[in-house]
Amino acid sequence: MKQFANLIKQITLGKLLVALSAVSLIFAFVLVFVLSGYVRERAVHDLAREDARQASGLVFQSLYSAMRKGWNKEEIKDVIDRLNSAMPEGLAVRVYRGAAVEKQFGEMAGEHERITQDAALQAALQDGQDVTLFPSSGSIRYLYPVRATKECLTCHTQSYEGAVHGVIDITYPVHKIKVSLDYVLNSIVGYTFLVLGLVFIALYVKLRYLVAIPISDLVNVIQRITQDMNLSHRVEGGQWIVELRRLSEYFNRLMSTVEDYNYRLQELSVRDPLTSLYNRRKFEEFLDYEIIRAERHGHSFSIIMADLDDFKFINDTYGHPVGDMALKKLALLLEACLRKGDVMARLGGDEFAVILPETPMESGLQVAHKLHHTLGNSNLELPVGKVSMAGSFSVVNYPLDGKTKAELLTAMDVVLYKAKSRGKNQVLGAGSSEENSEMSIFRQADFLRRALSEDRVEAFFQPIVDVYSGEVVAFESLARIREGDVWFSAGQFIETAESLGMSKELDVRVFEKALDRLALLKETHPQAKMFFNLSARTFNNVAWMRSIPQLAADRGIACDNLVLEITEREALPNMTQVKEVIDELCKQRVAFALDDFGSGFSSFLYLKYLSVDYVKIEGSFVRQIARDERDRVMVHHIHMVAKAFGLKTVAEFVEDEETAAILGTMGVDFAQGYHYGKPMQQISLPAQPGVTV
Repeated sequence: MKQFANLIKQITLGKLLVALSAVSLIFAFVLVFVLSGYVRERAVHDLAREDARQASGLVFQSLYSAMRKGWNKEEIKDVIDRLNSAMPEGLAVRVYRGAAVEKQFGEMAGEHERITQDAALQAALQDGQDVTLFPSSGSIRYLYPVRATKECLTCHTQSYEGAVHGVIDITYPVHKIKVSLDYVLNSIVGYTFLVLGLVFIALYVKLRYLVAIPISDLVNVIQRITQDMNLSHRVEGGQWIVELRRLSEYFNRLMSTVEDYNYRLQELSVRDPLTSLYNRRKFEEFLDYEIIRAERHGHSFSIIMADLDDFKFINDTYGHPVGDMALKKLALLLEACLRKGDVMARLGGDEFAVILPETPMESGLQVAHKLHHTLGNSNLELPVGKVSMAGSFSVVNYPLDGKTKAELLTAMDVVLYKAKSRGKNQVLGAGSSEENSEMSIFRQADFLRRALSEDRVEAFFQPIVDVYSGEVVAFESLARIREGDVWFSAGQFIETAESLGMSKELDVRVFEKALDRLALLKETHPQAKMFFNLSARTFNNVAWMRSIPQLAADRGIACDNLVLEITEREALPNMTQVKEVIDELCKQRVAFALDDFGSGFSSFLYLKYLSVDYVKIEGSFVRQIARDERDRVMVHHIHMVAKAFGLKTVAEFVEDEETAAILGTMGVDFAQGYHYGKPMQQISLPAQPGVTV
């Protein structure tokens, strides 16, 4: 039984077709054999009987003709002998007289003994019914009773009409049967169609239940998955055909994999992959929901935003892997201080936010102080040792500080900015009139708009030098905003500008001012280059990007002097469009640089698909190369990869002479950092132009 089960498991579609063909052939042979036997038996029983009846009739007519002439017994016997001699081989005729004839004309020699010994003969004489016998497979015996008619009574005066006067006994060979051509043809055609029909039915049943129904079940499962959008449906039941069984198994595995990946994608769409907290998009969905719920039930709720102070130092000192580990432990630490119904999310980088449902401002401040205290008094166990961190916390309340999502998010940013500007490491709520005034300004984007309208957005320039000669060969333009006597760097407002949709306007202003400054250098330093940082919103504005060559030409600047920097933030959302823009501008000799190379997993992918000229090595690797062998290895390999692609390298965050010397030993082409010069509003170049970048 087990061997049979194993054999069933090995049935393939090819083997099934061969087996069905063989079974059908055997079935057809058996059926033809059975039907041929049936036809033969019918011929013997029906056709042979008919032939014997006809022969008996002819014999009777011959005898009757003789008897009418008045022949005696001997003459009639002579007629019978001559008939037997004239008959074909195997055919014999005997005549037996009935009781009425024997009584009137006397018996024939030996006739009575044969009648008494033959029960069939006695029955035919007594009952007057014809009898068919098959004494052997090769012959048939037919007993034909002769009944008296009115004409017979003229001679047989002692008989009566209907009396059995005798029996004609004919032994007929089967092979002498005469079968009509119509019968043969009709039988062959009929039985052929019968055989074909039965074979077709057998094939239909097998193919239907072994092939068609399993495939139909698979199609139905696919249809249910499509209609219900439910990936949990599976193909059930074992299949006999190996290919169909494997198809079902692999389909079920595929759906399990798709279901698993779908679950993971759903998690990634709402969860931060590093900390497993909700991401910014899901946080804003919860915020929308909480606003609706609070408005419906008439209660308030609070939001806490936390930003780690100087977290960049941990990344730059210990590396991003250690920084990631610190963020994960920090998330667990803060989440443990919250209630079950509170919603905590990572908004990005080192920023976290918490929604406190049905929580007034006072209670929200208490929770924020608790989180601040927990953070400040905890040392995180990391591979580099125990690390302490501090953070700034802002607390806002619905509906006191805003009634819409945009208003609340802006309020969070404003209060957090205020906490940072007051010295960091503190909890601040939106309570004072001064803070409310600042929030109102921030909500309306007045801070940025006024800076633009009052022309307080400026371009600062950090020199990029040739590592070997130390000569300044290019500058990177950086955005700054002047507020009184204070200059705000891009890091303090660029994210806000992006969230308010004003980053492109800032980029355009800085770009144009940097071009104006570069135009002043073209006569004395025609080969000096300018590196530009553009935001994702600006880079995705294809029409403006295409206008860059014309903007440069209007100022008499060659496209060879322009280098546009691109990071994962610009390239990742729309790689195809970015590649098209880069290829189009490259044809007009605008150069491109991959900024912060090595900070993301996709950096090397961009080398393959994007046409760039420079690779700017991530500063967190460069800063520690004098003290960290791993950073030296990273910088060295990034430089070698860039060289293999025919690109030039620029090292960022060069802070001291030792780092510059190591970069020179490695062969890095250019460098920038405080060691060479801080970003300045004025460009300073020697009288003679430096080395061409």
